[in-house]
Amino acid sequence: MEHLIRPVRADEWHKAREIRLAALQDPVAHLAFLDTYEAAVARPDEHWQERTAGAAEGGDSVRQFVAEAPDGAWDGTVTVLVEHRGATSLIGDVPTVQQTQVVGVYVRPAARGAGLADALFRAALEWSWSLEGEPVQRVRLHVHEENTRARAFYRKLGFVPTGAHMPVKEGHDGALELEYEVRRPVTR
Repeated sequence: MEHLIRPVRADEWHKAREIRLAALQDPVAHLAFLDTYEAAVARPDEHWQERTAGAAEGGDSVRQFVAEAPDGAWDGTVTVLVEHRGATSLIGDVPTVQQTQVVGVYVRPAARGAGLADALFRAALEWSWSLEGEPVQRVRLHVHEENTRARAFYRKLGFVPTGAHMPVKEGHDGALELEYEVRRPVTR
């Protein structure tokens, strides 16, 4: 693999915006993201600047990783959110352990099958396990019940269904987002 897996930098908001818009135009975006292209493209530059700066290297609550090709193009991305034990998460639940949540997973169609998603997830997990303070006990994600390709990929990476689920946000006729997790490796 010739790609460099690395955190975004605060000044790269144009590229962060572009890959997010590409992700939201993917044919399965309606299953993979709780956002729409129409809403995202209408957001002002300030939104993208703040979002990228908040997920850039140096922060300790959000980290966005990208798969950068030798020519500088971004072919994939994943974002990791820290969720503190006892504090309400972005989805409204209250974690009972220190954890992170993986969101915004995307690899461009032309780059799929080259190991980029695996490498992005390795970076996300390594970052989660390396955080200072109370150790992260698990990494979770939510996946649409009909997104069978993503569910199979997450299982291949070692994520297992927890049995927890939540309704997909409005307009999805009772569909569910299923929670998957991977627990912190035991070290001896």
